[in-house]
Amino acid sequence: MDVEDENYCCCCNNTVTVICNLIIILLGLIVLLFWLIIQPKAAKFTVTNASLTQFSFTNNNTLNYNLVLDITIRNPNRKLGIYYDNIETLAFYKDARFGFQTLGPFFQHHKSTDFLGPVFIGQQVISLSRDRISMFEKEKRDGVYGIDVKILMNVRFKLGLFKTGKAKPKVRCNLKVPLRSSNVTTLLGNEFQATDCDWDYKGILFR
Repeated sequence: MDVEDENYCCCCNNTVTVICNLIIILLGLIVLLFWLIIQPKAAKFTVTNASLTQFSFTNNNTLNYNLVLDITIRNPNRKLGIYYDNIETLAFYKDARFGFQTLGPFFQHHKSTDFLGPVFIGQQVISLSRDRISMFEKEKRDGVYGIDVKILMNVRFKLGLFKTGKAKPKVRCNLKVPLRSSNVTTLLGNEFQATDCDWDYKGILFR
């Protein structure tokens, strides 16, 4: 290959590089403009009420539980609707999962509030360390249990006729739930306090 051919190839490569950079910049500007116009906001999840009527841990490592939650989802966006194609709710005690429920799909309009009502009833064998069993005994005396609920979702967003691909966000709710049937709870006057949930942004995946 002579010098002229080498210069031609080099020129072509530089041109392709410039075009690619321009396309990347243009796409970035489009995304920025879309963000500024739409100003998307994350939906707000709040556990407004929790009813715990059974929560006992037996000698054979079996947890018996009866937990009912009222969860509100607020879509604050003015132009974006949300498709919840799949919702899974998981209940944990001291990082050990004891409950699971799948909820049906639905569409949430912009500037609206919808409700979820997961119910966790049954028994589950879980392994707790000696320290965590001591923590359980303390919470039993206090009549209030620290329970975490995770919400796993497959969602899509709708703007007019345009729909995005699926995202897989996660939400975690750290709850302090009183046992309603506990005499201690009645004496102390413990009541469940509405609790906002936190987004796990590391868990958001798009596909």
